[in-house]
Amino acid sequence: MRVLVTYGSKLGGTAGIAELVGGALGDAGLQADVRPAPEVSGLDPYGAVVVGGALYTGRWHRDARRFVKRHTAALRERPVWLFSSGPLEDSAAGQIPPVAQVRALDRQIGARSHVTFGGRLPADAKGFPARAMARTRAGDWRDPERIRAWAAEVAAAPQAAGGGPGPGQGSRRPARPSR
Repeated sequence: MRVLVTYGSKLGGTAGIAELVGGALGDAGLQADVRPAPEVSGLDPYGAVVVGGALYTGRWHRDARRFVKRHTAALRERPVWLFSSGPLEDSAAGQIPPVAQVRALDRQIGARSHVTFGGRLPADAKGFPARAMARTRAGDWRDPERIRAWAAEVAAAPQAAGGGPGPGQGSRRPARPSR
């Protein structure tokens, strides 16, 4: 099965997580295409989708948000998993619920699950806010083992592994109602 791993990333940390997810899916025998969200024009070739977005001040990266909104109907027809990256501290090792904005998008498409991974902020970050944060918070809180373990769970899901019905054939749990 072909799986799209797409993301919104400003400084490259989320792109790195997407690459790890894609590699782990490939190791599990799936064909994974890893692409920035603005480069994805359609979902027809994909039986499953993973969407990731960097978190900035409690908001999911614009490219990830726009991707979900642009492809809502198609995402409802296939298994979807979401991830966020962002905490620049040790809390990244724990279970962090999705921010309100991601919860709302999740409800629209009925994603299988969401996970928040630690982020990365280079010491030489560009732009005023990032440079100011880098003075005290530069570092890498991404956990490659945790990322690969989550991706292995995604790959083991029946529809991602090709063991269930395909897109449009009951492969998705129903979307949760909006509140």
